[in-house]
Order: sequence, then C-alpha cells, then structure tokens
Amino acid sequence: MTLDVNTLAPPLAPSAPASEAELRVDLAACYRLIAHFGMDDTIYTHITARVPGGGHGFLINPYGMAFDEITASSLVKIGIDGEKLEASPWPVNPPGFVIHSALHMGRADAGCVIHTHTVAGMAVAATEQGLLPLSQWALEFHDRLAVHDYEGIATDLDERERLVRDLGARNAMLLRNHGLLTVGRTVAEAFYFMYYLEHACRVQLAAQSSGAALRPVGPNLAEHVAQQCEVGAGKGERLWRAMRRKLDRLDPSYRD
Repeated sequence: MTLDVNTLAPPLAPSAPASEAELRVDLAACYRLIAHFGMDDTIYTHITARVPGGGHGFLINPYGMAFDEITASSLVKIGIDGEKLEASPWPVNPPGFVIHSALHMGRADAGCVIHTHTVAGMAVAATEQGLLPLSQWALEFHDRLAVHDYEGIATDLDERERLVRDLGARNAMLLRNHGLLTVGRTVAEAFYFMYYLEHACRVQLAAQSSGAALRPVGPNLAEHVAQQCEVGAGKGERLWRAMRRKLDRLDPSYRD
C-alpha cells in the first residue's frame, strides 16, 4: 500500500505572476536568495524571467550589480536580439544574453532560467561521470539531467542552438567545466531545481572527500525516486513561499 501524498499535502497551484511588476518582485527575490544561500558569483551569472503577455522579452540583472543589491526596479528588460526594451543606465552581460535568449526562444515553457558558477556545481561539472546517484537530492535528477560541453565563454550566438538541443525537454543541465543551469515554468520551479541540484553536488563532493567507499543507488530505485518527485504543476511552490517569507523578514528592500 502506498500513501497518497496528495491527501496530506495537496499540490499548490503555480504562482505565475500576472503582471510584469509582480514578476520583477519574484525575480529580484530569486537573486537575493541565490546570494543568501551562497550560490552567486559576485556580479557574474544570471537569472532571467520571460515577461508576461507573449513574445520572448525577458528580465535580466544589471551587469555590475551584486545579487544581494538587486531590486525589482533595477532589472533590465531586453529582447531576443539584445536590444533594451526599456531605458536603463546598466549594461547587460553578453554571455548572459546568449545563454538565456537561447532558452527563452527555444523552450516555450521556459518562464525562468537560472545559471550559476558555484564551486560544487563547477566541480561536479568538471568530472567525467557528472552527478552520481548518491543522495535523495541527486535521485530527483536521475536520467533527467542534460549535459552541454564547454565551448568557452558564451559569446558565440551559434552556441544558442546547441544549448537548446542539449537541454531538450529537461529542466536541469550540467554545463561542462562551467556550472549549472535550471529551467522552470515559474521562478519558484527554477529556484527549486537549482537549490536541490546545488545541494546534490555539495553532498557528492562531501562524500567523495570523506575517503569512504561510495554507495550509489541502483538505476531501478533511482528511477522510482525520480518518479516520486514528479508532482506536475506547482513544483517548488511551498518552498518558494517559505523562502519569500524568509526574505521579507531578512530584508524586504528587494521589492523596491
């Protein structure tokens, strides 16, 4: 007999913001939380969200601003050709444009894209085997983690086609020798995938550095756990709402 988890914890509806103003607040919160949990890289890496209302325009961080100082109003709105759709005194990081424009164009469900350069993520991405089935966090990504080979700093527009091809329909990807990337229908979903992919990488490094023999989970059980983690729409909603409450207690200035 298997417990029906929906009886105890009915899934929450996705909190997709209805307006650009609400989306800006959500995205600014994501930047602050990525910094809070030590997943930022000073002024580098990027998180984007597609602007509501159709089209491929998206919001991205002002290049030169640290993640822990980003606010809703400071985000830059750009189009898929790299043009600013609204005036801003801030430039945009070219590799951020290449990576994120590719996925917002190539994936209709890519509401939010997160890319990080963490020590744990880059270390795992630099290994031949990639992410191993060593923890419950890692098992969620069993056979669901894409891989994209390193091509140098992402300033070549031709790489966009290969990024989209390699990601396919998956929501998480190892960028070889580079870092991690996640995609979600909402900011909440993309944050959920990045938070737990990062933590799976940290566990792997800790287990490997212990010197003890590793005990990977077999493929059948790993697939079972991965399926258990598939909840459909609303992925990460409970976590995201808790994280937003945490951020409001710590520093609500992200809303400005």
